[in-house]
Amino acid sequence: MRKLAAVFALAASPALATGLQIEVEGEANGTITIDLLEDVAPKHVEQIAALAAEGKYDGVVFHRVIDGFMAQTGDVQFGRIGEDMRRAGTGGSDRPDLPAEFSDVPYDRGIVGMARAQNPNSANSQFFIMFAPGHFLNGQYTVVGKVTAGMDVVDQIKRGKGQNGSVVGKPDVMKKVTVTE
Repeated sequence: MRKLAAVFALAASPALATGLQIEVEGEANGTITIDLLEDVAPKHVEQIAALAAEGKYDGVVFHRVIDGFMAQTGDVQFGRIGEDMRRAGTGGSDRPDLPAEFSDVPYDRGIVGMARAQNPNSANSQFFIMFAPGHFLNGQYTVVGKVTAGMDVVDQIKRGKGQNGSVVGKPDVMKKVTVTE
């Protein structure tokens, strides 16, 4: 009987988010649709979806963009448009860092991965979208989703300068991020 009650409780619990819609403004204008892979990285998907639902990603810039590699965003602490961009990319959220959820999903064009510090268990709120395959990242960074529409928008995101890809001047911004079911 207890097992049956647990099954019904699971069935009645709210479903995990299945995606994000990101309205981008700047050199790139349009919407990026991401399918979140909750079966691959459930803790990371839960955290990203919660931050998006709370509006934490709204107004956050793409602070690190390397041509032919990836576009990084999601610093909800220091990456807001209109603030001092020198610290963008150094912050996270008020939620705890997450343990790595590495998978065998390859880093191909359009894959969304979680940014982290040197510690594999330090991903928090920042994520990146791949412009091109980067298989050297496989098994090193948590894959959290894939772009299903709007790669043309991703391709137009303002590129950064130098080896680190720091965006100079006015970066592109995630104007609004919406959780989709």
